[in-house]
Amino acid sequence: MRRRVALPILSIAAVGASLFVAVAPASAHGYVSSPPSRQANCASGAVANCGDIIYEPQSVEAPKGSMQCNGGGSRFAVLNDNSRNWPAASVGKTVTFNWVLTARHATHSWEYFIGGTRLAVFHDGGAQPGATKSHTVSMGGFNGRQTLLARWNINDTPMAFYSCVDLNIGGGGGQPPTTPPAPPTTPPAPPTTPPDGGTWQAGAAYAPGNTVTYGGAAYRCRQAHTALTGWEPPNVPALWERM
Repeated sequence: MRRRVALPILSIAAVGASLFVAVAPASAHGYVSSPPSRQANCASGAVANCGDIIYEPQSVEAPKGSMQCNGGGSRFAVLNDNSRNWPAASVGKTVTFNWVLTARHATHSWEYFIGGTRLAVFHDGGAQPGATKSHTVSMGGFNGRQTLLARWNINDTPMAFYSCVDLNIGGGGGQPPTTPPAPPTTPPAPPTTPPDGGTWQAGAAYAPGNTVTYGGAAYRCRQAHTALTGWEPPNVPALWERM
């Protein structure tokens, strides 16, 4: 009798587990760090009173296909507020967009839009990206102030990650660097060192509360992680808070 009861219970548990896996969200996270996306400007303090996005610029995840800055999800509606004074980066007619990926996932494609016009699409065929990703995109016939939507489509889930970037195309500022903003070589030793920390180093493991210096500024770790090139403290406010 016990066997006849146990088998259905195990079957129900297996079905429940499979349903849980099917609806689990993507384990990847990322956002455009340069030119600064709206969430990057919120996280760095360039735009105030942004809410939770200050701490989670990498978490703008929603189903694929949205044309909204927050992906049309229930969170981070502040990113859709065009009445805010979003800083616009001055760029030329060709722009390199740099993503910081705080977790990686097999990728279907990366898309870039202005309005209803898709400027570019880059297919990855399910490949796993590195810690950073860069794409150079032509702005086509667009000029002046524009809001560009960047969309990272995950390969094996129905989800995507969204970043809106405000641009002043032809604004005389030239093209942004091809890597996230950071010194082009290993950072020099800072003039001062926090009492419990030293210079930030790629490959080092950091825990919440650890302090480091980078480029003469002090930073406190927000999330446990192992540092990678491209994750310098100014580039990943989700991981480091400037002191």
